[in-house]
Order: sequence, then C-alpha cells, then structure tokens
Amino acid sequence: MNLLSSQDLIDAGYEPGLQMKALLEKVAEYEARGIADPKYALKLLKRDVTPPPPKGVMRENPAPLAQAIVPETKEEKVNVEAVKRQMHQLLKTPVIARGVILPDACPSGLAPAVIPVGGAIAVENAIIPSAHSADICCSMFATFYDERSSVGKELDALMSATRFGPEHRHLDDLVSDPVNDENVWQSRFLSGLRDRARTQIADQGDGNHFAYIGEVDVDETFLAMLRLTGHGDLADRFVPRRYRVLVTHHGSRSLGAHVYKRGQIAAEKHVARTAQHIPPAAAWIDANSDTGRDYWHALQYVARWTKANHRAVHRRFLERIGGEVVAEVGNEHNFVWQRGDMFFHGKGATPAWKDEQGRPQLGLIPLNMAEPILLVLGGDRDEFLSFAPHGAGRNLSRTAMRRKFPDEASRRTAIERSTKDIDVRWFCGKPDLSETPLAYKNAAQVKAQIGEFGLAEVVAEIRPLGCIMAGKSGRSWRDREEELTPKQKRQIEHRAERRRVKQDLHDDW
Repeated sequence: MNLLSSQDLIDAGYEPGLQMKALLEKVAEYEARGIADPKYALKLLKRDVTPPPPKGVMRENPAPLAQAIVPETKEEKVNVEAVKRQMHQLLKTPVIARGVILPDACPSGLAPAVIPVGGAIAVENAIIPSAHSADICCSMFATFYDERSSVGKELDALMSATRFGPEHRHLDDLVSDPVNDENVWQSRFLSGLRDRARTQIADQGDGNHFAYIGEVDVDETFLAMLRLTGHGDLADRFVPRRYRVLVTHHGSRSLGAHVYKRGQIAAEKHVARTAQHIPPAAAWIDANSDTGRDYWHALQYVARWTKANHRAVHRRFLERIGGEVVAEVGNEHNFVWQRGDMFFHGKGATPAWKDEQGRPQLGLIPLNMAEPILLVLGGDRDEFLSFAPHGAGRNLSRTAMRRKFPDEASRRTAIERSTKDIDVRWFCGKPDLSETPLAYKNAAQVKAQIGEFGLAEVVAEIRPLGCIMAGKSGRSWRDREEELTPKQKRQIEHRAERRRVKQDLHDDW
C-alpha cells in the first residue's frame, strides 16, 4: 500500500494536474527512506515541493448586486429586503463575480447563502448546484396550433394527455420516448436513474407547474418583429390569424432532483478540500475538473429530457384533438448557461441575451393562470446579467397565504373570485389557494418593470382560456401541513421563529 495516493493528495488540498506526478515521485522517495507516517509525509511535501493552494473563504464584502425591481407596498419592501439579505450572503462566495435580482424576486428558505427566486449570478469557472436548485431545468414550452373544438373539450383532452401529482405514472400507462435510450446512463450523475426518467415522461409533478391553454392574435407587426430580429424561420410558420396555444411549465421531476443531490454532494466535497467555512448552498464544483465536466454533461442531458417531457405532453394532446404543430417556442429558467469562462446560474430567471447568431432570445414569461403569458425578445442588458424574470413571483409564502385565508369558506370564495374568467382544473381534486392569482405579485407591475429596466420586449401576449394545475392530493407536504393539529402547528411555528431569531443574530453578527 502506498504511503500517499493521488486521492490522499487531492483530499489534502492539492489540485489534480501535472504537478501530481512530481508530488507522487517525492512521496515514493520518502517511502524509500523508510518514512511511514502519512501526516509527516504531507508536512515534508509542503516544505520540499510546495504547500497546497490556500483554501478559499467567503469574502468580507459581497460581489456587486444589480437590482431590477422597485418595491412599492410595505409588503413588497419587506420581501425585497429579505431577498437582498440572501443575495448579499451568496455574493460573498469567492467564485461569484456578480449578481442580480429581477422583478419576480422572493426569498427561498432560511439557510445561509441560498439563492432567492428571481435571482441570477455569474460564476467564474464553477457550477453551484444549489443556485439552479433541485428543480433542474424548470422551463416553459409553447405549441401554437389551430383551434379544434371548445376550450372545455380541449382541456378534457389535455387532462388525459398529462399527469400531475407526486411520484410517477402508473406502470401500465408509461409513455415511451427516445430520450430515455440515449447512451448516458454510465455517468456518475445519471447512473441508476433511467427508471425514474422512464416512468415520468408526460408527467408534470405538482407545486406551480401547469398546463395552460390560451390564444394569441398573430398579425403583420408581430411577424415583422420576428423577421427583423432574425427569427424569420419562426415567422414563416405563421399566417396572420388567431391561434390556440398550449403552454406547459415543469422541470425534470425526480431525475433532476437526484442529479442535483449528487451534484450537491460533489460540490460540498470539493469545497471541503479547497475552501473553508463555505455554506452548503454556496458550495461549487470546479467546471474544469473531471467532476465538473461530468456534471455539466449530466445537466445537458437533463435539459434534453425535460424538453422531451414537454413535447410528450404536447404530442399526446394534439393527437387527442386531431391538431398539428404550427410552431414551438421554449426556454429554461432554472438552469446554468455557459458563456465563455463564465457560468450564469438562474433560479427563476429567463435568459434574455443574444444567441450564437446574434438574435435576441425568445422567452415565455407567465404571470398567473388568469393573466396572459408574455412572449418576449431578450433585452440583453449586461448590467442585469442579460436575464428577465421567469414569472410574477410571490410576496407571501404558501404558508402565509393559508394564514391570510384561515378557513375553508374564505379560501373557496377567494379561489372562485380570482379564477372566475377561466376554466381551471385541479388534477388531484382539490383547489390549491397557494397557486391561484391571489398568491402572486401584481402582474401589471411585473410587466411594467420588465419594460422599465429594458429586460425584454413583449412581442405577443397569450391570453388565458383554461389551465390545469396539480391542486391538493392529500399526499404532498403542502397538504399534510393542513392536517396537523393546532398544537403541532404551534410547535412548527415556534421552531420556525427560533430559526428566524438565530438567523437574525447571525446576520447582525
């Protein structure tokens, strides 16, 4: 057994590379001289060759933060201050160059350095798994088609084409797709996950994921804008008239969640070797390492799988109504994008830069189920990392929304009033107050701030006709919360309050 292996040296803080050979040769010399203590050998290496690179630490001051949001109400101001505290913690991470908060910004959790929703960061040669979150590649996808029947009948067809709720499709109702046959399953980040991918095609999950049917008027102005900005191939698929549009919103389901977990473990191992006192949410993987390259390739596969998942729902829907694809548009908003040696991470942030052909990116920004979905062209504003918001965001958490409407009668009335103009279906049975328009920021204000900061240009609005969301199944953590006794709820609130006090003390310190 060798005195020190290359892995021992990496664990001690030395970087893999050409220097490793010289270090191992020196270790062999020590062993030949009869040295048997690994700790002593490491001490000699530091003296005779070189010490490992100094460990990174969190900066004293955060990297620059841009703010593309203007809070107006007291509630919004409290929300934005909480978001800025989270971002300032995260921006002390040594590999992060700068960050931005967008008009949909809202806090996400209480742990140190967690990226808020509506936050984006530019990271130098590194990937931070927590900054894209467990819902890797949460994304939008739209199919334009010609109206085939009433909204109600099309929603009936959509209900049978998709699935919402926890877990996966029934094994007798699986949907096949070539994406599951790609030769990727030997990857350390994907190994053993093929069955999860196979059972969740045409499955949208729960939470804020949705399937939305709307309509849009395509006119000559819209087509001219597409051609002017280099999207003539898309413009050529339309003729001026009204189209129906199916828009879906979901991520990569448990496939992505498990890839994220493995990435987070790898990131924490990496910073344990190369840095110190780094909060888990800020842990990163060196993008130039073998692990970093493997993780990057796994992320690209998850993106392909998620797009295939969207298309599976859309394909099944069109088959049921006898429709055909006129055009497709889609974009991710929980992901990592590489531009040069910089890795741009978005947690609820829509890419709004120019693509390789110099065309402004097309993006879809939903506001809430009762409002139009915006089709936008990216503004490419570098000061805001060239992102736009991914939606309207929240000023109140799901729990706070339930407190605001404490009884079933008040919730039912609130849901009916906020969705009265559209056909809303709750796939799992019961309506979910926390996913109605009441739960989200003012749509007009978010749209106005997109224009005010030049984040994107709205070129069309997909007007709402009907929407399907998961609703409450009685099986998710959100539903179980309502089944708790008053005593259990008080205990949970007391624990949450103690955590908030601890966090405030930590922030003040």
